[in-house]
Amino acid sequence: MSFPWANEYKPANGLTQWLDEKLPLPRFVYNAVGAGYPVPRNLNYMWNFGVLAGFCLVLQIVTGVILAMHYAANAGVAFDSVEHIMRDVNWGWMLRYAHANGASAFFVVVYLHIFRGFFYSSYKAPREMIWLLGVVIFLLMMATAFMGYVLPWGQMSFWGAKVITGLFGAIPVVGEPLQVWLLGGYAPDNAALNRFFSLHFLLPFVIAGVIILHIWALHIPGSSNPTGVEVKTESDTVPFHPYYTAKDGFGLGIFLLIYCAVLFFAPNMLGHPDNYIPANPLSTPAHIVPEWYFWPFYAILRAFTSDFFFIPAKLMGVLAMFSAILVWFFLPWLDTSPVRSGHYRPLFRKFFWLLLIDVAVLGYCGGAPAAEPFVMISQIASMYYFLHFLVILPLVSSIEKPEPLPFSITEAVLGKDESAVLNANPAAA
Repeated sequence: MSFPWANEYKPANGLTQWLDEKLPLPRFVYNAVGAGYPVPRNLNYMWNFGVLAGFCLVLQIVTGVILAMHYAANAGVAFDSVEHIMRDVNWGWMLRYAHANGASAFFVVVYLHIFRGFFYSSYKAPREMIWLLGVVIFLLMMATAFMGYVLPWGQMSFWGAKVITGLFGAIPVVGEPLQVWLLGGYAPDNAALNRFFSLHFLLPFVIAGVIILHIWALHIPGSSNPTGVEVKTESDTVPFHPYYTAKDGFGLGIFLLIYCAVLFFAPNMLGHPDNYIPANPLSTPAHIVPEWYFWPFYAILRAFTSDFFFIPAKLMGVLAMFSAILVWFFLPWLDTSPVRSGHYRPLFRKFFWLLLIDVAVLGYCGGAPAAEPFVMISQIASMYYFLHFLVILPLVSSIEKPEPLPFSITEAVLGKDESAVLNANPAAA
């Protein structure tokens, strides 16, 4: 968004002036994340998660590139190559643990980022494209994480690959050929491992490209804020640097403390014990589960246990699992309330917390055995999940009576601001 009061970039000396004329990279950075980018003055720490997600991506790319130098994408030696990294490569244990726990940290940050978007309706106009690109990033993350989980070639890696790729076989007509094409054969083996390794290496750079588009789309309307009120005057904004670079730096410090505590004191806390056993196609684990960040969607997949008319239960589960994410694409049009922030929507706020509890229940059931009562709870929670987005959210948007909004961002922060009122509405003078 173009603000008339934004600070203009001024080269400090002859060298920076020459560079600005030939390759205006300093100007680009200044306008993107520097003092030339005004942002709402009332952003809280819930707005730190975008920067943290970017940090996690860089961490994953750096550690992943180094690990790829020592990893062998061959079914006969893949497991041993991971052990070689852990035992023989200098600092290999730290790089491997940093990468494995970095994936979990990435999903924690992104889930918080998504639910912040749900609460503050960050998907509403004029920011629909930012939201849609964000959902694309999440889908790419899921694909990347799944293929990365296969690479250690432990028991859970092998059987996870077999189960998840087997889901495509439920698609009528094209399902089985698609499954064979994905695996490069009829079961996970060398061809599948090579394909997954290649794509796992490539997709993070695709994610980085979509993130650039995501940030570009963000700079057109400008950042949202906790009130949902748009910027009206200069007093509503502050320069991104130094105000929010300092705030993001503090948030990054807290994140690193937690991340390093897990990395150095509990690096295997989130891993499955069976994945420390070499893959064995003749021995099926008693309880096959994906990584924890897939559990809510895995619970939705397993919630369908009976055929629906002529549609097999397996196909219904696959469709529901993908629909659980695809429904997010339609949020800008499902939520028709003119008010964005959940702080001013009392009825919406109650259902938001119910959704949060529902997703937590789905996550718990997704990690539990496929037995009662977890299957029945998954079915109820899955039903509510779709009801929330397709029925409750549009209904609440139409019947809810929002609380009064502040006149401006400045008024929400500092109290009534007479100058802001007069600047925005000269007739009031």
